[in-house]
Amino acid sequence: MKYRITHTTHYHYSQSVGLCQNEARLLPRNFWRQHCDNNRFDIRPIPMDFRERVDFLGNRVTYFAIQQPHTELMVTAISEVTIFPKQNTLDLFNPMTWEQVRSLLQEAPWQGQSQGQQGQSQMQDQGLEILDARQYVLDSPMVTITPELADYAQSSFLPNRPLVDVVHDLMVRIYQDFTYDPTFTTIATPLSEVLSFRRGVCQDFAHLAIGCLRAYGIAVRYISGYVETLPEPGTQRLVGADASHAWFSVYIPSIGWLDFDPTNNTVPLDQHITLAWGRDYSDVTPLKGIAYGGGQHTLSVSVDVLRVE
Repeated sequence: MKYRITHTTHYHYSQSVGLCQNEARLLPRNFWRQHCDNNRFDIRPIPMDFRERVDFLGNRVTYFAIQQPHTELMVTAISEVTIFPKQNTLDLFNPMTWEQVRSLLQEAPWQGQSQGQQGQSQMQDQGLEILDARQYVLDSPMVTITPELADYAQSSFLPNRPLVDVVHDLMVRIYQDFTYDPTFTTIATPLSEVLSFRRGVCQDFAHLAIGCLRAYGIAVRYISGYVETLPEPGTQRLVGADASHAWFSVYIPSIGWLDFDPTNNTVPLDQHITLAWGRDYSDVTPLKGIAYGGGQHTLSVSVDVLRVE
């Protein structure tokens, strides 16, 4: 499946901005189920400084600075991405219980004895994978483990239950218990309020699931990206009406990372495009920066996810 994504961010300032420095995570990642075929930025005014790098988590980061007075900033990222087929039946995944996975994440990564050179190599590979996953068990800037999160998750964590079943059950419960309400939360809304009022958006639901799973020692990461939205039958597709999306991914030993989308109650397949991943939203903010001057400002974001035949 091929997609063309156009993500436009438009700032309008009440006073002139003399200098702005920005960091964007708007270039899709390359990994086993996705490849970014090509991408480009269109930035107005034209930046004097423009660089790209890869951050600690493997995300593609773009830095740019505009050093001329301006009252508007338009940042458009255009990417073409291929999504590869992915198995969509949960019963094919590792049947390890959540207790077994938690123990594996807590113990030394190379415990036990290897059997020959090949066995030692496999053990080292899994050990490195587990070491990487451990950073996603800890508290992060926007997700702190609390007794309330553990209490909400408790009914999903039945004894000796396979981890995949635990996570799927939790995803379904969040979908059923919480109301999607884009007017209720902002980026700064505490997770405790989301849990208390049972309202929020995709970012909140991803953070909620992450906090619940980390409360039981499971490695979970936050995913930012896009999801293809299809118009109702008989209606015309609206250009620019799509939006950024967020979901979460759980580490399954010997399998890797498995994605779950609690906003849509689904396991992401070929309609989800990944931009970046991290401990929470603060690691993958699509566009952030500092502007000197500007007074008050307004912000508008337009996203278009188009399937390319």
